[in-house]
Amino acid sequence: MTNPSPRTPRIALVGDRSPSVVSHTRVPLLLDALAERDRLVLDAYWIPSEDAEEEGAVSGFDAVWVLPGSPYRSQAGVLAAIRTARVEGIPFLGTCAGLQHALLEYARNVCGLAEVAHAETDPDAEDLLIEPLACSLVGHEGVVVIEPGSLAQSVMGSERTVERYFCAYGPSRHLDTLRAHGLRFSGYDEDGHVRIAELPGHPFFLASLFQPELSGDGSRPHPMVRALARAAVTRATVERGQPV
Repeated sequence: MTNPSPRTPRIALVGDRSPSVVSHTRVPLLLDALAERDRLVLDAYWIPSEDAEEEGAVSGFDAVWVLPGSPYRSQAGVLAAIRTARVEGIPFLGTCAGLQHALLEYARNVCGLAEVAHAETDPDAEDLLIEPLACSLVGHEGVVVIEPGSLAQSVMGSERTVERYFCAYGPSRHLDTLRAHGLRFSGYDEDGHVRIAELPGHPFFLASLFQPELSGDGSRPHPMVRALARAAVTRATVERGQPV
C-alpha cells in the first residue's frame, strides 16, 4: 500500500484583517519567505474574529496564529479560537493582543477567574488582568531576556533578544495564579515585566507581547514564525501517517 500524499498544512490567521495594521500586511510576505527560504509551505486562511465564534471554526487547522489588531470585533471569537488551539493541541502563536487574549482565556477557563477583563475593552471592570502599560510600547524596541530551558529559548536559540512592539496594554495581575495552573512566563523585559508566555506539555503554544512579524523587512521570517510553521508541518505530517 502506498502512503497517502502529504497535504499542505493549513494555518488559521485569526483577526480582523485590515490594510492599516502593519502586522497584517506583513503576513503575505512572511508566508512567501517561509516557502522560498525554508521550504515551509502553508495554506493560510484569515478567520475574522466574528467567524471564530462558530463552533469548530479553527478545528482541523494545523496551526492558529492570533494576530494583533485589537480591540477585535468579537473578543468572544478570539477567545474561542485560543481555547480550541489549547484544548485540541493545535500549534498556537499569539502576538501582541494575541498574548493578552491567550492569558485572558487561560485565566477564565483554566484558573477559574471568570471575571477578569481587558482594560482596552472593559476599562471599568473591577478585576483587570490586562492593564494599560505604565509606558506605552507603541513603536518601541526593547530587550527581552529569555529563560533557559524554555520553548522560547529553544526557538530563539538565545537567552537575549531585541524585539519590536506596538502595544499599550500588558499583564500585571494574577500572574502567580496563572503560573500555579501551569502557564510559564519565559521572557521578560529588563525591568522584569512579562513579555513571553508558553504552555508546557502542549505541542506548541507560544505567545509574545512583542510582534515578531515586524522583525526586519519581512524577507527573513522571525524564529517564532518559522517555529510555528514547522509545528504545523509536523502536525499535518503526523495526521497523514507520514514519517516525521
